[in-house]
Amino acid sequence: MSQYFELGDETLWNPSEGAARLFLRQAEVFEAELGLPSGLEPMRNDECRIDPAVFADFVHALLAWHRRTGHTVLLALSEGFVGTVVALAQRAGTGIDWAGLEASPDGPLADLQVSAAGRSGPEDGGSWAAALRARAAELSRAMAR
Repeated sequence: MSQYFELGDETLWNPSEGAARLFLRQAEVFEAELGLPSGLEPMRNDECRIDPAVFADFVHALLAWHRRTGHTVLLALSEGFVGTVVALAQRAGTGIDWAGLEASPDGPLADLQVSAAGRSGPEDGGSWAAALRARAAELSRAMAR
């Protein structure tokens, strides 16, 4: 069975029930992590309405959080969700300030990883943004409308 992520009268994404359920559960995790609502309303009658203003705030906060971390495991756990959110944001017409994100992390660096290889931090902004945009484009191609 399909689910629909709707912005007004436009379907932004039409995933399977399982993909929609997992995505919405991940959104709840990041809402708690960021202390912000996502703008994704609960699934009702196979439809999830998206509040564009609230979603835009969530997208910007999520990207700033993602940009500040250099923890390999956190990045691995979050990259699929963040890429999917970026793909949805692009379909929704949400403006993303890539230049600002590339310039420097917004806020203090967080969750840096210390390992046998030494301390790591976020990669440089240009490669971070390019990799994330490429991942979002790849995911968008696979996301049915």
